[in-house]
Amino acid sequence: MEKIFLTADVLIIGGGAAGLFAAIRLAEINPEIKIFVVEKADVRRSGCLAAGVNALNAYIGEGRTPKDYVDYAFNDAHGIARRDLLFTMSERLNHVTKIIERLGLVIQKDLQGKYVLRGWRNVKINGENIKPILAAAVKNFPNVKIFNHVNVTDFFLGGNKVLGAYGFSTREKNFYSFAAKVTLISTGGAAGIYLPNHAGGSRHQMWYPPFNTGAGYAMGIRAGAEMTTFEMRFIALRCKDTIAPTGTLAQGVGAAQINSGGELYQKNYGNTTSERVFAVTSEILAGRGACFLKTVGISAEQEKNLFEAYLNMSPAQTLKWLETNQSPKNFNVEVAGTEPYIVGGHTAAGYWVDANRKTTLQNLYAAGDVAGGCPQKYVTGAFAEAEIVAEKISETLDEIEMPAQINFDADDFEKFFKNDSPFSVDDLEIAMQTVMDEYAGGLTQNYRFSERQLTLAAKNIERIEKLSEKLHAADMYGLLKIFELRERLTVAKVLIEHMRARRETRWAGFGQNLDFPNRDEKFNLFVNSVTRDGKTKIIFREL
Repeated sequence: MEKIFLTADVLIIGGGAAGLFAAIRLAEINPEIKIFVVEKADVRRSGCLAAGVNALNAYIGEGRTPKDYVDYAFNDAHGIARRDLLFTMSERLNHVTKIIERLGLVIQKDLQGKYVLRGWRNVKINGENIKPILAAAVKNFPNVKIFNHVNVTDFFLGGNKVLGAYGFSTREKNFYSFAAKVTLISTGGAAGIYLPNHAGGSRHQMWYPPFNTGAGYAMGIRAGAEMTTFEMRFIALRCKDTIAPTGTLAQGVGAAQINSGGELYQKNYGNTTSERVFAVTSEILAGRGACFLKTVGISAEQEKNLFEAYLNMSPAQTLKWLETNQSPKNFNVEVAGTEPYIVGGHTAAGYWVDANRKTTLQNLYAAGDVAGGCPQKYVTGAFAEAEIVAEKISETLDEIEMPAQINFDADDFEKFFKNDSPFSVDDLEIAMQTVMDEYAGGLTQNYRFSERQLTLAAKNIERIEKLSEKLHAADMYGLLKIFELRERLTVAKVLIEHMRARRETRWAGFGQNLDFPNRDEKFNLFVNSVTRDGKTKIIFREL
């Protein structure tokens, strides 16, 4: 493999919403800063926004304040969230909305020119092309260089200081090492750790992008960064089969949850995000399933709007309605929970950061799905965190020295081309997902787990991790698949330790600890961890 060494003032790992927005704001603040954006796919269609989105779910509506949003997110997380992070995000939500509109995003408006809201914190948009808009804006800055199809795997460290990162091209036989004064990690959360709703060729028909493998989390774990709240897994309530979002139905046409007997059951469970999932699971276990969103009787205009909304974000749902001839105004929409994900954009999982989104490793910041402690951030929250980081970096960059060239041996990559293994990546991926599903509270277990099951999960994940070291790569894409599996296994190991440590059931819909089935006020704490030499140490932090 050819070795390519490059230097920049700022290295941004992950060209999703947060990464590109950070590059834009940094370049606007200081056109002299040399910025690299490194993305394992292509920034025009990568990350959570790759296929588009039909709403900005974090916005402060008229008559509301940032504190209202903080209170909403804190209560939805049942008290496990950082108010300081929520507030510094919330006070920027409307500001960054104006910026993305200026860049070309179409935000729907009424006849008075005001944004069209769903509820008080949700703005309707025409967002199929939101990612190309961000990518085009970044390319306007000559001081920003984008590296597409380069998979970053680990940080360069000097003690507790991040000096840059390294990885490989997924298309050419190139090994890249990047030295930088400051690094921003802005990769996605982790999907594919658990057995998904669908099997075989449809296994990647899931809520969260299957390409988000927890790479940024895994890099931080291996480097010894402090991580937080992995045990607050996210389970999405989605339209059955298509895994399309349900918020468009619940907020867009006021569709209430009903069971197979037509009963309105949600009032019996509460109405936070996790309680809505718990309600569906409980109704099904009680024999009152399946569960639906009641759309029968909506108007023809409302149905037309639903067709268009899903084409803008999740076309499979509109296609299903048309193919089955079961339109939403004539048939209720069945709902189901997904497999668990680790994602800091909806829950509080990720790096432990300060108010400037600086991690516990020097010269390393985190924004978006990998930044912990700040749930319900969604797209605009990722933008807000990116802007916070951009402003802080621009203030302090001159105080930091550029690292010297770092010599690195590429044997860790090249050995996989020489290995001979009876197993494929898919074999071990399915083994990992099955272990996590059966022993760590997956979909088939109705998200329930016990201490004994977690012990079995830990042992089996360690065994699979050892087998993964012997996998063979036939080409660069094969090497990518191996490292994506490695990332998921690293996250799974830490997740299990976090689940063990929270000896209560805080979010019943996201996971029920059968040994500790109730909420315990003694655990009004953050469960954090630091991993060194392969051993994970749990740290409890006060709220």
